[in-house]
Amino acid sequence: MTYTFPPNFLWGVATASYQVEGAIQEGGRTPSIWDTFCEQTGTISDGSSGAVACDQYHRYIEDIELMQELGVGAYRMSISWSRIFPEYQGPVNDEGVQHYLRVLRALRSAGIKAVVTLYHWDLPQYLQDRGGWASRETAVAFAQYAQVLARAFGDLVDTWTTLNEPWCSAYLGYGNGMHAPGIRDYEQTLAAAHHLNLAHGLAVKAIRGVLGQNAKISVTLNLQVNRAASDKPEDIAAKQRADLFANEIWLGPMLEGRYDDKIMQATKEISDWGFVQQGDLEIIHQSLDNLGINYYSTAYVKQRHMSDSSEASRIAASHANPMPAQEYVEVLPPTGQLTAMGWNQEPEGLRDILVEMSQRYPGLALAVTENGSAWDDEVESGGSPFGGEIVHDPERVAYLDAHVRAVAEAIDLGAAVSGYFAWSLLDNFEWSLGYSKRFGIIRVDYENQERIWKDSGLRYREIARSNTV
Repeated sequence: MTYTFPPNFLWGVATASYQVEGAIQEGGRTPSIWDTFCEQTGTISDGSSGAVACDQYHRYIEDIELMQELGVGAYRMSISWSRIFPEYQGPVNDEGVQHYLRVLRALRSAGIKAVVTLYHWDLPQYLQDRGGWASRETAVAFAQYAQVLARAFGDLVDTWTTLNEPWCSAYLGYGNGMHAPGIRDYEQTLAAAHHLNLAHGLAVKAIRGVLGQNAKISVTLNLQVNRAASDKPEDIAAKQRADLFANEIWLGPMLEGRYDDKIMQATKEISDWGFVQQGDLEIIHQSLDNLGINYYSTAYVKQRHMSDSSEASRIAASHANPMPAQEYVEVLPPTGQLTAMGWNQEPEGLRDILVEMSQRYPGLALAVTENGSAWDDEVESGGSPFGGEIVHDPERVAYLDAHVRAVAEAIDLGAAVSGYFAWSLLDNFEWSLGYSKRFGIIRVDYENQERIWKDSGLRYREIARSNTV
């Protein structure tokens, strides 16, 4: 069965600054927390960093030409904060601003809309030195940064996205330490979560203060699709608790102006939540034009039965699951054919979360802002319709087809989905996994920076150009 998407449906591709730009010491840029994290022994699986990455800082024209060939209408990119403000409370770096102006103007000339993420995890190190997201000061600094970008870029940006996956910033950065800045402190995790929420609200106000109410603003959340392992009450309760810390800690404040009381109750031994000040929730709760949803897989959970109640066991359980108060939630091993990340494939989860969010927030447009899969690709000589080498990646093609069809099913069920962004345009620096995992629909040869087409890129080209699946 062939499904045709709405005429104005937006097909796009996505990347993030630290994962693709490289040029970490060029253009006035100063270190981010990921530069610092990569220098620490044992933090990155292959000992690499984003120092060169895909060299998009210099090769953005080539990559925009790839987007044109794909036939996509939008590019979801992020800005490196420390390219704009290289120093604490320092002046705006015009060289950084001019770089992004060149990129944005090139996108406009190519007929590609710019969907700009203000924060995709690369916090300036000077702000981390002052407490990072555990400090309220970082949220205030983020608002100033947002205001500067709005003034500098104006209508060159189609959609402003405040944050990408604050769950990862808070829980992986400050909870289990798997991501930069590598801190393991659940009290800081909760403070970081709140200050990320606050930063979002302050940034929305700052952007609209410059560009007016017509500015299109969104936030991107990696809402988790948790499934109860059984219909037992304790497993259903485990699913609900997992949802609290994965999803409700963001949805409640941002879209409803409240924190669920059960979040406070579950974490009362960790924090008194004194970092929440009067008026914060009103600031966080801002009207949005779009909610971005990143989706890769589902999780099946059940109640964890702790046979050993020792502190060591509690710590071990906590490190396995980065969310506070989650020692009693066990995530079951995934089943079926797993991607190279060890993740399951359940496109129905994408359909379900889109339908659920559209029913919960009627009138709010949704977009799939990341979706994709990593596989162990092999390059073959010849065979590309554009000449040169090619990657045959049938697993990624199948994943792509199944998940785009899931979006179509969600629209049929009434979900207000406005667009789909493939993750990722390019293979890139995959955070703590370095260059060991490849998500791109275009391969990057990291030795010579050659871009090599994959079958999945060709398949996405068919989908985007025909608006059908």
